[in-house]
Amino acid sequence: MEHQMDKLLFGDNQFFGINHMSEEKARAQAMRFQDSSAIMDVLDVAYDAGIRTFMCTTHDRIAEIADIVRNNPDRYPDFLFYPCMPYAHKYANAVTDFGMMGAVQHFMPEGGMLQTALRGGAALATKDVDGIAKILIDAEMKMFKGLNTPVVFMQNVFTDLLLGLGFGRALRVFHDHVRETYNAEPGFITMNMPLCLEVLEREGIENPIICSNINKIGFRMCGGAEAYKAAMEAGRVRAVAMSVYASGAIPPAEAIEWVSELPNLESIVFGASSRANIHSTRDLVAQHMGSAQ
Repeated sequence: MEHQMDKLLFGDNQFFGINHMSEEKARAQAMRFQDSSAIMDVLDVAYDAGIRTFMCTTHDRIAEIADIVRNNPDRYPDFLFYPCMPYAHKYANAVTDFGMMGAVQHFMPEGGMLQTALRGGAALATKDVDGIAKILIDAEMKMFKGLNTPVVFMQNVFTDLLLGLGFGRALRVFHDHVRETYNAEPGFITMNMPLCLEVLEREGIENPIICSNINKIGFRMCGGAEAYKAAMEAGRVRAVAMSVYASGAIPPAEAIEWVSELPNLESIVFGASSRANIHSTRDLVAQHMGSAQ
């Protein structure tokens, strides 16, 4: 059940005020994209340029985008979503509003096993933790009902937290639930691809989809750039590269040419908010990797 990913994926950082080099630019983008129609205008440019896959967080604004695509099947017949979850800020905000236990209850169905456990003060058994993880995944996936979601990613904040805590088993639970319930391929976003790959392999997950920073200058490539190359050369990972431009530190043509020569590179994910940048990235990828699809 291996899904053939497009060479070029469209990300959503630019829509939610995330810029790794400029807080001022991030604030301006956040203001610009307060309305879902502004986001949709950019997605229309990308879609019409032949970029059909939107790799996105489960932000409330994305639920509005999902509704638009769902309600316009003739306009978007080939639109693919790659959900990335959980959207950590949503949970962090809920903790601020409701407190830790209140936040957990806020996202759980009424009368569920967690409610019972909390009321009874019972210790959560391993199987209950697995069950809670599955409920959270299902809650995040609700907004994509009826849409095409062939790959579902675990967000890097969560992946790296679990790696840091030594909870490799939770990655396996996510992997199995995404496959069994959504007939989709699980992917993992991380700031340390070599460590993530090692833990996934220990859990019996072979040749996983891992999205991480991959760029010519080693910008934010935790674990060392050489280990990334070695894993790709050995064919142990289906790599998705983000931050290929290193937040503007590498000229686009140079960045795409370098990354396109790496073995077992499945896709590049990039964010852009202008027609010119979308088209230029598409054309560079076509030049060095073939078409965007």
